[in-house]
Amino acid sequence: MIRSLHRWFGLIAAVLLIAVALSGMALSVFPAAEALTRPAAQAISVAELAARVQAAEPSVEQIRRAPSGRITAYYFDGDQPASAVIDPATGKPAGSADTSALQRWLTIFHRSLLLDDTGRIITAGGAAVMLLLSMSGLFLLARRAGGWRLLLKPMRGTGDGRLHAVVSRLALPGLFLSSLTALWMTAATFGFLPEGAGAPAFPAEVSGQTGVALAAIPTLLETPVDELRSLSFPAATDATDVFTLKTAQGEGYLDQGNGTLLAWTDAGWIDRVSHLMMMLHTGQGLAWLGLLLGLSALSVPVLGWTGVSVWLAGRRDGKTASVAAGDADTIVLVASEGGTTRGFAATLQSALSAQGLRVHVGPMAHFNPARWPRARRVILLAATYGDGAAPASANGFLEEFARCPAKPGLPLAVLGFGDRSFPEFCGFAAGIARAAEEKGWPLLTPFDTVDRQSPQDFARWGRNLAQALGLDFELNHQRAAPKTWELPLISRRDYGADVQATTAILRFALPKTSLWQRLTGQGLPRFEAGDLIGVVPQGSDLPRFYSLASGTRDGFLEICVRKQAGGLCSGQLTALEPGETMTAFVRTNPAFRPSRGGKPVILIGAGTGIGPLAGFARANHSGRPMYLYFGTRHPASDALYAEELSGWKDDGRLASVSTAYSRTATPAYVQDILRKDAARLGRLIAAGGQVLVCGGREMAAGVAAALADILAPQGVTLATLKAEGRYAEDVY
Repeated sequence: MIRSLHRWFGLIAAVLLIAVALSGMALSVFPAAEALTRPAAQAISVAELAARVQAAEPSVEQIRRAPSGRITAYYFDGDQPASAVIDPATGKPAGSADTSALQRWLTIFHRSLLLDDTGRIITAGGAAVMLLLSMSGLFLLARRAGGWRLLLKPMRGTGDGRLHAVVSRLALPGLFLSSLTALWMTAATFGFLPEGAGAPAFPAEVSGQTGVALAAIPTLLETPVDELRSLSFPAATDATDVFTLKTAQGEGYLDQGNGTLLAWTDAGWIDRVSHLMMMLHTGQGLAWLGLLLGLSALSVPVLGWTGVSVWLAGRRDGKTASVAAGDADTIVLVASEGGTTRGFAATLQSALSAQGLRVHVGPMAHFNPARWPRARRVILLAATYGDGAAPASANGFLEEFARCPAKPGLPLAVLGFGDRSFPEFCGFAAGIARAAEEKGWPLLTPFDTVDRQSPQDFARWGRNLAQALGLDFELNHQRAAPKTWELPLISRRDYGADVQATTAILRFALPKTSLWQRLTGQGLPRFEAGDLIGVVPQGSDLPRFYSLASGTRDGFLEICVRKQAGGLCSGQLTALEPGETMTAFVRTNPAFRPSRGGKPVILIGAGTGIGPLAGFARANHSGRPMYLYFGTRHPASDALYAEELSGWKDDGRLASVSTAYSRTATPAYVQDILRKDAARLGRLIAAGGQVLVCGGREMAAGVAAALADILAPQGVTLATLKAEGRYAEDVY
């Protein structure tokens, strides 16, 4: 709903908004130029200013002070009216007060498109659309980022879609402020706001005298120039006329014979807000803000172009466009860790849509049959992360699904995606299938699986689905090749050669990218320690994934690789020499990284599993308490990151380092040193600590068993920690 409104409002109003925004951007320059050229302000009273101006120009009729601080006097030059910018230090003219023809034309165009009141209404409509676009855009940005807390994180994606999101995030505050203030000013112009306090009633009685000295008027002496809006002088030949003073505090009349304050009205909140809105919108008095709003306005053509480009791309693929959930007869929900499963969902959506079905595709977290009045079937495509865990986007789904009653007449199909080399192959999807059976959900097709993104497995399941639906289609999924980069090796450190267990810490240079490439997502995506690098070895089209030991801010990409017997990828990587390159792509892994906050973090790993843990420690510049437990073979051959770990402990990035060696005179494994430190581990976890485990599956199983024993006296289980997001594994 929000996306549709955002799209159509933007498309319809694009030309109007671009025209108004560009004229506003041009106008934003004038307040800045005025601030640079106006005479310096003086800390004097209105009485002093008025006396100086009157001495220089005896025929002065009015003095005005603009929000920018520029003072203008209106007087007669002979018998002709004249005006000039005044130097408050002398009261004498210091320049012309005339507005340039260009500024006048731009102002009229910006306010009314040269169409008088009709144009004002049109531009007000444009401001209203911009306000709606800003608000809906903010919600869409939060959704794209994965939540409000991640709104300021680097944007992912590529092309015009990413550029649209990046520019939107930068420009939204300015666009929101510009549109809101424009609507207020239009409402004030057409009388839609409550009336301000206004001027007091004109005095019925005056002294009847004239010629009071300005320096003898108490109100003018007490009013600083900074608060002046305008001072109108009485006609010298009319003894019934008065001074009219307008300030930030209000408006009143002064007797021209004795200077007495005859009447006064304090400024109301409408007056104050309207003045503030005018300053915020025009930049008068806030030149720096005007320039920022101008830059925000300059983003509108970019947003218009990229928005139209994204829309056209969607139209070109219109046959597979996802319909709203409330209008769909087929609901396809996806749980994906790296995004690959969403590609399979797109293939399924395209095939079903070609058969005339109305298909909605969404994340599994949106499971809610009550919002699907027209749904006739539900298909769940569920990837499994690690050993049977749910992807980060579907955390808590099984619990919610178990509480949802089965809906008669709404059959369910569950398809799992995983890697058969893991013991808990498709464990998350299998858990959904079991829960569905226990709840009595009718089955559309039996539970099935796809191993290692196999198009053949997917096509086989698709044939069963087509038969169940009574349709004729084939799921021919073509895996989209990820965009890869050539990363040159800049250094390597080798370990384990003496014990025939070659391990290398490989550091690669980041590719050079221009600002435009970064904005449009054409450069290497930003990454953090714990994310994954997919390496495509020569002789294979199947990537192998390695956990990253560095982040983008480190200025390099680092991985820790052990050469496996017969391993195609590990053999090629460990054979690289500085200057040679690897072909790779980055995949985010948000479920495996330290959570926000200052709670303790317990890092547990073995072998090359030290890689991401070292990256977490390297990035811990705040000195958050981190405790490392690391297992390896022998200190003489496998002391990975030994120098760095010592340095990070000294500078506070690691609170402690505990190491277990399995090939020494007193062999020990990482789970052994965990048990020895059970008391401290129990305290850290009781204090809200998080546990991150990285390494082989056997090591992870031993660590899990040890922690279960350690936590049992506290009544805490690993399942509880996982549910709270305080226990995560990256195993291989």
